[in-house]
Amino acid sequence: MATKLGAVQGIVIGLAGIGAVVLIGVVGLRFARADAATRVYQDRLRDLSGEYETLRAQYNSAVRQTAVTELVVKDRRVTVHVRTIEGTSETIETACDADKEIYVDFALIDGRLWIRRVFDADTAPSNATVINPKLVDVDWEADGALVGQAVYRMLGEGRWVVRAAGDGALGLARVDDDAVVNLSSPPEIGSFDEVQSAVDEEIEKVGWRDVLSAVIGG
Repeated sequence: MATKLGAVQGIVIGLAGIGAVVLIGVVGLRFARADAATRVYQDRLRDLSGEYETLRAQYNSAVRQTAVTELVVKDRRVTVHVRTIEGTSETIETACDADKEIYVDFALIDGRLWIRRVFDADTAPSNATVINPKLVDVDWEADGALVGQAVYRMLGEGRWVVRAAGDGALGLARVDDDAVVNLSSPPEIGSFDEVQSAVDEEIEKVGWRDVLSAVIGG
């Protein structure tokens, strides 16, 4: 009887020992993974910091504003001032009703943003005032023809400038009557990668190979 009791106690002690070893192993592995994740993420941060200047330059280029079109509203009439690809300025009268929202339509073709037409909210685009006759009909099947986009709003009396950021985003804002506006010929539009820097996302990328490599000093 004593022998059987001793055997049972031995089994219990053995199982307890195994459980303790497993528990220590799990806890140790979790600590190891946390430590490895920290080290791996630090390595990735160092890599990202090396790209910071490039990303900053991209960002500065993306948000740099270029004036591409000026609209003048006077006596409820809308005229458009643009600079042609030849570098000369051109003033175009439109049939737009200044009491309506005014649309300024652009097309992104061959990496450049071209003004295409101007129209009011009650006018079909097909009946718009054409600014660039070469873009009356766009061949959207062509490799360089990417997308069309428009900016619009109600315009009060005065001068309004359409600006384009380096990534093609458009803005429309009023400028003072005596402001100097240097209109650009169709500006070049860049392609900018989205920058993601969330810590949680980086930590989620840490896998068991990263953990093992960090634990054994790889």
